[in-house]
This record gives sequence, C-alpha cells and structure tokens, in this order.
Amino acid sequence: MGIVNATPDSFFDGGMHLQRRDILSHAQQLIAEGADMLDIGGESTRPGARPVGIQEELDRVLPVIEGLRGAPVPLSIDTFKPEVMREAIAAGVQMVNDINALQDPAALKLVADSNVAVCLMHKQGNPQTMQEQPCYQNVVAEVTAFLNERIAAAEIAGMQRARIVIDPGFGFGKTLEHNLALLRELGKLTDLGVPVLAGLSRKSMLGALTGQVVGRRMPASVAAAIIAIQRGAGIVRVHDVRETVDALKILTAVNGEAA
Repeated sequence: MGIVNATPDSFFDGGMHLQRRDILSHAQQLIAEGADMLDIGGESTRPGARPVGIQEELDRVLPVIEGLRGAPVPLSIDTFKPEVMREAIAAGVQMVNDINALQDPAALKLVADSNVAVCLMHKQGNPQTMQEQPCYQNVVAEVTAFLNERIAAAEIAGMQRARIVIDPGFGFGKTLEHNLALLRELGKLTDLGVPVLAGLSRKSMLGALTGQVVGRRMPASVAAAIIAIQRGAGIVRVHDVRETVDALKILTAVNGEAA
C-alpha cells in the first residue's frame, strides 16, 4: 500500500506534494514502482497533529481520488470522518482506512451499507495526546481483543469477513516497547482470520532504534516491512514503494514463491 498524503503537515512528506498535479504524479510514480494499492489521506494523524475540518479534508482528497479514477490499483481513503467516507466512496474508493475502527456508529453503518473494504485500526487516545503516557497491562492481548471486538461489530452490522482488514496501529498510543511487542507477536493477530496491515514506514520507533531522522529511515522502514511480512502481515503501508518491492522480490525468491 503506497502512501499518498494530500497534507501540509504529515510527519514525513507533509507539504512535498501540495499541488494536485504533483500529488497525482507522485501517486502514478508509486503505481509504476509496484504499489498494489494507494492510501489517500487529507488529515495528518501524527502525534500532536491539528484537527482538520470536514470541508478542508474533502477539498484535499476528492480532486486526488477523481484524478486517479481508472487507476490500475484500488484506492483507499484514510479518514475517520463519516462525511469524508461517504464522498470518497461515491468518488470511487474501494477501501476505508479508519484509525477509529468504525467506532462512530455513522461510520459503521455507512461502510456496512456500501460494498467497500475497511481497515480497522487500534489506537489509544487521540492524535493530539496519544503519545503522552501510553499504558497497557498486556499490549498484544489488549490490541488483539479490541480488534476482535471490532471485527465482530462490523460483521453484526452486515459486513462479510472478506471485506475486513485489521491494523495494530504502530505508534498510535504505544511506546517503543509496545510497538516492538506487537511486531514480535504479529502472528497472533493473524489468528483472528482477516488480513493484517502493518504501518511502520518512517515512524519514530525506527528513529529511536537507529538514531536516524525521519528522512534517513528508509532502510529501517524496509527492514521493518520485511519483518512484518515474515510475521504474517498481508499488507504493508509504506512511503518507499520501490525499495520495499525490491526487498520483497528477494524474500519471495528465497522462499521459493512466485514473485
């Protein structure tokens, strides 16, 4: 999953692609580099990010979605607002990537009544405060239980399991130790019976481990993506598509799988 940020303040590429033509060019480049799907976001959810209004978010993402209509890969909308979900689905996205895991009843009904897929993510707190004092008794057990409950809620609302993906939410209300525990035991999430998405690309946990600033975390991001896949992730959400695809070609060749 290639990341397409139509935002001025995302932690890595905020402001790099603010003009519509630049965003679309970047998206097409990610497809050419081997992205299997694109995740389009109009509001940064990095720690401390300022909230964005509904209309401002729509103004950022709808021209991108419309500009990518007919793209050879599925499009995902990265939002937690039902109003944005509705307009993005009408514009042609095939997935909703919701950091709130459809806990908003309006979002749950909207997605359940559509034919799109959904990614249900775990987080503790909100982007403004989530990294202040994350606390768990057992992070792997608690994240797994939450995602299992959200899968059940989606199914009760009428969604088939084949439409559901889950995301442990690396960096969303987790310390470095919490993130490492989740990555180490990612296989436990695959036991829930739906694909697991891992979003580790360029995140602060990699900076804490390597001492590198965000612009120099590409090698660590690729390594983290490979580890996630080895531990059961079915989707990796990345900024560095070409480098990740190349690494995956080596992994599949060594494992004797079709590239």
